[in-house]
Amino acid sequence: MKRQEDLIKYIEQSLKQNWELNALTDYKKSTLRYKDVARKIAEIHLLFEESSIKQGDKIAICGKNSSYWAVVFLAVITYGAVAVPIHHEFSTDNIHNIVNHSEARLLYVEDSIRKNLSERAMNQLEGLFSLNSFKLVSSKSEKLNNTYTLLHSLYRQKYPIDITPEDISYPKSEPDKLALINYTSGTTGFSKGVMLPYRSLSSNVEDCYERHPLNPGDKTIARLPLGHVFGMVYEFLYIICTGAHIHFLTQAFSPLEITEAFQKIQPKIVCCVPLIIEKLFKKDILPEIESEISSLSPSLPTINEQSIASIQRKIRNAFGGAFVEIIIGGAPLNSGIETIIRIIKLPYVTGYGMTECGPIITCNHWQDQIHGSCGKVATNMEIKILSENPEKIPGEVICKGTNLMLGYYKNEDATREAIDADGWLHTGDMGTIDKEGNLTLKGRCKNMLLNASGQNIYPEEIELILNNMPYVSESVIIMEKEELVALIYPDYDFAYANGLNDDDIEKTMETNRVSLNQQIAKYEQISIIRIQHHEFEKTAKKSIKRFLYQDKTA
Repeated sequence: MKRQEDLIKYIEQSLKQNWELNALTDYKKSTLRYKDVARKIAEIHLLFEESSIKQGDKIAICGKNSSYWAVVFLAVITYGAVAVPIHHEFSTDNIHNIVNHSEARLLYVEDSIRKNLSERAMNQLEGLFSLNSFKLVSSKSEKLNNTYTLLHSLYRQKYPIDITPEDISYPKSEPDKLALINYTSGTTGFSKGVMLPYRSLSSNVEDCYERHPLNPGDKTIARLPLGHVFGMVYEFLYIICTGAHIHFLTQAFSPLEITEAFQKIQPKIVCCVPLIIEKLFKKDILPEIESEISSLSPSLPTINEQSIASIQRKIRNAFGGAFVEIIIGGAPLNSGIETIIRIIKLPYVTGYGMTECGPIITCNHWQDQIHGSCGKVATNMEIKILSENPEKIPGEVICKGTNLMLGYYKNEDATREAIDADGWLHTGDMGTIDKEGNLTLKGRCKNMLLNASGQNIYPEEIELILNNMPYVSESVIIMEKEELVALIYPDYDFAYANGLNDDDIEKTMETNRVSLNQQIAKYEQISIIRIQHHEFEKTAKKSIKRFLYQDKTA
């Protein structure tokens, strides 16, 4: 496929060249070919045109991943309107607020979500459509009502025989024109509308072309929420541009059903957050080799060839057996798990990004992956570390380039706080960078703790070690009265399955604390373990909302 600088031309070209190939499948349901996608886009464009929807108008989309979600998004951005994806797990009040704040004229929403919404609470909305059927549910616009009623005949007038590849010609996008507003859930509790221009989406797709080659007809699976830019770019936009075939797991499948789906579809690439990999290893892999390793430390343990082969088979089977790489993002990968991954030579890559960069800041080809690193700077981007010695002393990561957002919607103060006068985005992440340009993250600036002696403590580094220990599912390190406290959510299912009771779990966690303190510096010592009985609350991309737990112990 000819390389493009414009995302819209990428999409247009892919629809034309892959006309008869399968494009979007709702797993165990229906499939749309590329020509079906083009036809539905044309219908939505007609609806917009005849209803006086203008370029730059906001169109909100709220629902779980599905073929119709993807079609609406493609129709909006190829028309020149502004997409406002809303994560389906957001609260009802948050959905109302986002629709109102974005000034959305139309809302496409999944039926199960719509029944809990109040149209009175979204008084600027002109029309509400079902994302399950494209049916117009309600409208305040007579023109929209009339157009919807006549849409079939309007389509036949414009395309008497039906749409053909020659009919597809979308307006070329201007690089700095607003394409979408993505509302982050964030770990601070405050939601901001990130304004991403077309250049950001185009540049992110270009970076994927450089590092993650796909061919027309290749099969992929989309599980990450399309309402978040990681899933949107890696599992949707890039895939569509290559002519590959996306399978959406549209409902809450059991782990066994998910495994069966991967084995049936056999995706070419796999995208996931670290939590998925870590659960797979802790439940299915580590028990098999626990006699061979004393702990998951970054230093390489010895694992025999038979175990290596067995692990490779299990992981390949878990993800369908045909993948050429696993792309891991959204959070740091557990260092001990990464050690095992490297021993078995699994093709994986970890990247780093933010919604504000749509999302890619750094990434590598899997063959260039360095342990603990999240790669080198992305195509069309620059990064710097604000440190007098960036190779050894952590400093804030700042970046700028084509991927960067326009700013926060209706929030100039937040924009000025994030992007300095020279155009550098201050990410709020601490990191170091080696001579070859590989970035290693140390944690969030705001999470860094300062002890009474003035030592900087990076809680995420301690948590990565602690999360490797027996029966620890996840943890948060906080400071309380100048002492470090470890909040731990145990892996109760695994512990109970192995015959432990609650008293045994408490004793195990205390043993973990003693063992942890032997592995870290004196100024990082954990004084208290506090067991949590429920999972930590998380954002859409599965980052722990740390501020909730800091507040509780303040």
